[in-house]
Formats: sequence, C-alpha cells, structure tokens
Amino acid sequence: MIYYLITINIITFIIYGIDKYKSIKHKYRISENTLIILALIGGALGAFLGMISFHHKTKKKKFIIIPIIMLIWVYILINF
Repeated sequence: MIYYLITINIITFIIYGIDKYKSIKHKYRISENTLIILALIGGALGAFLGMISFHHKTKKKKFIIIPIIMLIWVYILINF
C-alpha cells in the first residue's frame, strides 16, 4: 500500500505540473475531473503539493476539495 501511495502521489504531482505547462503554452489540457480523481484514488498529497508548487488551480473553487481529500486520506491511514 505504501508503494502505491508514493507512486500515485508522484504521478499526480507530475501531472499537475504537466497541466500547468500546457496551460501556459495554450495546449490541450488535462480535464479537471481527471485531476480530482487522481487525488481521490490516493494522490491527494501530490495534488496539493502540485497546486502549491506550480500555483495551479489555486483560485478554482472546485479544487478546495483537494485539501479535504488529503485530510480524509490522512484519517484513513491513521485509522487503518
């Protein structure tokens, strides 16, 4: 499980960086739903760090859910 979480968080962080790069270059983007799903399946920390590091999706109201998902994952990991 720990290897899965490390891998999905690294992948999610990289994908947030790629989407930010595509945003700057006005290229085809990764959907917001995909970005949120990556957080839901375990990449919440990577998503949160990607948002902060790349200043990406920080003003979108929809993405306020990312820190909440991260807290839920922390709760799950502590209690299971």
